[in-house]
Amino acid sequence: MGRTRTYRDAGVDLEAGYEAVRRIGRLARSTYDGNVIAGVGGFAGLYRLAGTGPGDGPGPGKAAGRAGDVVLAAGADGVGTKMLVAERMGRLETVGIDAVAYCVNDLLCQRARPLFFLDYIGGGRIDPLEVEALVHGVTEGCRQAGCVLLGGETAEMPGVYRPGSYDLVGFAVGVQESAPPDPTRIRPGDVLLALPSSGLHASGFSLVRRVVEEAGLDLAAPAPGLEGSLGEELLRPTRIYVETVLNLWRQVELKAVANVSGGGVPENLPRVLPPGLGARLEVGSWPVPPVFDLLQAAGELSQETMRSTFNLGLGMILVVAPEAVAATEAFLAGRGEPAYRVGHVVEGEGVRWEGAP
Repeated sequence: MGRTRTYRDAGVDLEAGYEAVRRIGRLARSTYDGNVIAGVGGFAGLYRLAGTGPGDGPGPGKAAGRAGDVVLAAGADGVGTKMLVAERMGRLETVGIDAVAYCVNDLLCQRARPLFFLDYIGGGRIDPLEVEALVHGVTEGCRQAGCVLLGGETAEMPGVYRPGSYDLVGFAVGVQESAPPDPTRIRPGDVLLALPSSGLHASGFSLVRRVVEEAGLDLAAPAPGLEGSLGEELLRPTRIYVETVLNLWRQVELKAVANVSGGGVPENLPRVLPPGLGARLEVGSWPVPPVFDLLQAAGELSQETMRSTFNLGLGMILVVAPEAVAATEAFLAGRGEPAYRVGHVVEGEGVRWEGAP
């Protein structure tokens, strides 16, 4: 069998996943009522609680619906096969942070503040200490996101999961703080500012695991350019951007926010751009964490595969009007938050990489 070269070679068919979402969307739309503002396909669904607001003025959760209505945002996500790395390393206590992060970071794209979180843990055999370790991470993620762990489900399903193996999925609900992003306001020349990722986050791990296996990499051994072992780097928790982005949004009018998760920048950034517009990224304008270079070299992966699978160091991308860039950068700098000017909005759809090797 040949070496793995793409995400599909590792067993993940992104196109099949996109087609499944399109089919799900058609079914979901058959259930919608007049209070659905945004449904399947966006970073988070939006639902208006009609008649819940006290008045006509702006306020938390009211701007996107009719005057005075509260608007809820909701999303679901999981840690995927990063869980297998955690199990192999015997380190279950941090992947719960990833589960929370992937949900609440999506809510941010709709300008929503997380309120509560629910988790689902499935396993072939429930070990109370292992479940406690998983939920320890979930509660830490909730604290970072400023939301509560309200409940969840723990399912023991021998025959579905093997003993010692778990699945961890989360569901988050938030309230829209103010008017949501309006993509029709985005113009060519708007600036793309990126907040750095902490590393791989929780995307692309089927490919990561295949590269590790085929290249014979030792998860427990120190790796060149990394702090600690390769396994520790792979398990580095996803950053939670709630406090930074919501506080920024209260000071500066961001045009859009894109959470760079599965599918990398090419999949996620276009989701917040209007038809006819795309993005130009300036390669070299941000630092790429060394773990990506290590994996690319070990797996002999193409630039296209890297860009369509991983975040490459870009955790959140903010779309900012040119006249608001200085204020945005000043606010972030005042909080000790690095930000990088990584590109611009341009005519024509898709993502273009300038200065590519």
